[in-house]
Amino acid sequence: MLRLLATRCTRGLGSSVPARPATGLCLPGRSPSRRASDMPRNHPPSPELVARSVGICSMMRLPVQTSPEGLDAAFIGVPLDIGTSNRPGARFGPRRIREESVMLRTVNPSTGALPFQSLTVADLGDVNVNLYNLQDSCRLIQEAYQKIVAAGCVPLTLGGDHTITYPILQALAKKYGPVGLLHVDAHLDTADKALGEKLYHGTPFRRCVEEGLLDCQRVVQIGIRGSSMTLDPYRYNRNQGFRVVLAEDCWMKSLVPLMAEVRQQMGGKPLYISFDIDALDPAYAPGTGTPEIAGLTPSQALEAIRGCQGLNVVGCDLVEVSPLYDLSGNTALLAANLLFEMLCVLPKVATA
Repeated sequence: MLRLLATRCTRGLGSSVPARPATGLCLPGRSPSRRASDMPRNHPPSPELVARSVGICSMMRLPVQTSPEGLDAAFIGVPLDIGTSNRPGARFGPRRIREESVMLRTVNPSTGALPFQSLTVADLGDVNVNLYNLQDSCRLIQEAYQKIVAAGCVPLTLGGDHTITYPILQALAKKYGPVGLLHVDAHLDTADKALGEKLYHGTPFRRCVEEGLLDCQRVVQIGIRGSSMTLDPYRYNRNQGFRVVLAEDCWMKSLVPLMAEVRQQMGGKPLYISFDIDALDPAYAPGTGTPEIAGLTPSQALEAIRGCQGLNVVGCDLVEVSPLYDLSGNTALLAANLLFEMLCVLPKVATA
């Protein structure tokens, strides 16, 4: 009975092809030998056939695998929060986002995107981070993502604090060279150091600049706001060539015109999307470590991500969800939906 249920959970509503096994659980150590395009695709189960409370807690109840081989894209958790400067708890973000992702379905009627008819997608589980050593955790993340990227799999990451974007971009740069960046956040994350340390969630993009991981003329930061220790906190970023869009420049506006400009700026070169949930106003996303008032709305978040459709997106992350401060689960639910939207804008996704 359990085997039958697992089989049904990997098939889409109305699917006529046999389900693809969850490789990491059923066939440990074995990788698919056929190309992803030649294999039956994974589909989240329909709630009309399988109750939402049934099944292993994976992203969108997709099959769980240990190998990225044969996948076009994959969800990966990085449960790390020892780089935080205020409230902890983002280590539990990936698990909580997966729980809330049970509400997601397979197509995007708003954009016409058909991700599960276009890509083979699975959940690769979590990177085994070292919660006692931030430097070692970054090494483990970089090594894990090098394997994912080398397999031709686009990573969609569930964070974790924002430190994790630095080793992820290290891995991506080994394949693509310097990448463009759409960074949606309340904070610039280009501090140099804090308490004498040069690596924490406030410094990832300065470290990326120093190592040449970013194409600085194709970096856009949206939603920046909050108090500061200086009167010109944006000087470093603008000196690098970043475009910094303040939250107040987004108030009461659609972001569609802005994203048209971003699309032109990014061109067809590789682009990475990094979305900190604290970009949103804490009225919508209270479950985060460093909330700032007067942020973006959920509809603006959708506009920012959907505005990347057609661009050469090579990876995405959604970071800083802290379930300890998310009593309703709304922050994690919002995060799960934004990750689905990121999946929908990947280059190979067809639209109806």
